[in-house]
Amino acid sequence: MGNMMERNDTDFPVPEGRTIVGEEPFTFHCHAGVCCFLTCCHKVEMYLYPYDVLRLKNRLGLHSAEFMHNHARIAEGSHPYFPAVMLNMANTKGYPCPFLRKNGCSVYKDRPSACRTYPLERAVEKIPGQKTLKMHYFMTHHPYCKGHQEERKYTIRQWERDQFLNEYNLMNDLWAEVDAFFATNPWQGEGRAGHRQQLAFMVCYNIDEFRAYCNHHNILSRFRLRKDERRRIKRDDAELLKFGFKWLLFVLGDRRTLQPR
Repeated sequence: MGNMMERNDTDFPVPEGRTIVGEEPFTFHCHAGVCCFLTCCHKVEMYLYPYDVLRLKNRLGLHSAEFMHNHARIAEGSHPYFPAVMLNMANTKGYPCPFLRKNGCSVYKDRPSACRTYPLERAVEKIPGQKTLKMHYFMTHHPYCKGHQEERKYTIRQWERDQFLNEYNLMNDLWAEVDAFFATNPWQGEGRAGHRQQLAFMVCYNIDEFRAYCNHHNILSRFRLRKDERRRIKRDDAELLKFGFKWLLFVLGDRRTLQPR
């Protein structure tokens, strides 16, 4: 979910074990009455995107670095030039999600993108010559999941509204563009975990440290920003993350994503 691919043909690869979801409604309903309830919350290999980390650390009242230390680990990403972040399961029987309680998810309103999108998975495609991204949804088919047998129907648009996915999709699409840029290896010659790569990791996964970095180096004052935009960046982590993505493309890729003073 959230991966960006750039292709010259119209055929988008369907991940193994998935089927593509089009305009037709699909049936699914997860609730406490299904026998598999909460099964999918155990032994999960879950990637966390920058906005996932931001929402979870705010929900838990943690500094970004504390959240990363307590709940996440570094893993291989979709390409060799920038790492991914994965959620740690609790080291107890069944290896449940650390936020799972007897009655369900304790961070439900701020649950990660993968949980929010399930049973669907989402990918975006960059079509050469077009500014907008093309979205693809796939249906997962896990044998244990009985939610597929429920009668409630959704279209993709209804599912997005029901799961409050629009903000997550927006932020994940912005992240996909940045990660696609990282795949070009913009830190050639620096080596693994060099200074610029560490700077990029801070922006993406340690928004609290990036805020302190911006304040210390007066980063915002170096660019032409509207007053209302500057105010939003100063008080809202999501707006700062959006700025951070633009800033990384500007300083690492020499792209005109920001206008210097």
